[in-house]
Amino acid sequence: MSDEQETFFDDTLPPEPLLRRLFNADTAIIGGGIALAVGAAFFPWYVFFHQESFGVRPMTYSTDRPLSEWPGTGRMSASPIVLEGEPSGEGEFDMLMTATVPEPPIEEEPEAGVADPLNQPFPGSNAFRLLHVANGRALIEDSAGMYMVQIGSVLPDNSRLARLERRDGIWVIVTSEGAIIER
Repeated sequence: MSDEQETFFDDTLPPEPLLRRLFNADTAIIGGGIALAVGAAFFPWYVFFHQESFGVRPMTYSTDRPLSEWPGTGRMSASPIVLEGEPSGEGEFDMLMTATVPEPPIEEEPEAGVADPLNQPFPGSNAFRLLHVANGRALIEDSAGMYMVQIGSVLPDNSRLARLERRDGIWVIVTSEGAIIER
């Protein structure tokens, strides 16, 4: 080998500078991860001690009706109260839609023989049947399925189970409406 080749394959290179070894891509990623972890650990505490800056602000109401003044939105009031001058042809009627519902008119006593429309019986007959009774509970069935009921439970006909009785060896349930359903 020649002298030129010996200097080319020389394994004794000068060491890298210390700063260059410390500041490489791996160190930057590790440092960023540590900074992110520290920020994630302390941010909830910052929010806890500065709640007035982060909470949900309550909505405030006022009698004036400010409308948005963003570009492109025409400023027009929806209330005849704010309109200038008299409303034309509307009289005392407010055109602003609200969520109010008028009270139902008060009626005199219903005539004899006319049922009160608010207290009507449940339509249809007892559409359920008693299948089994055990341990103070009854198994009933209707077109929607089977139900385990006990005294006080709401039945499919919207009444309540009043009593479970055994009459002449046959289990019956008595509803709050007075209906008797046999097995």
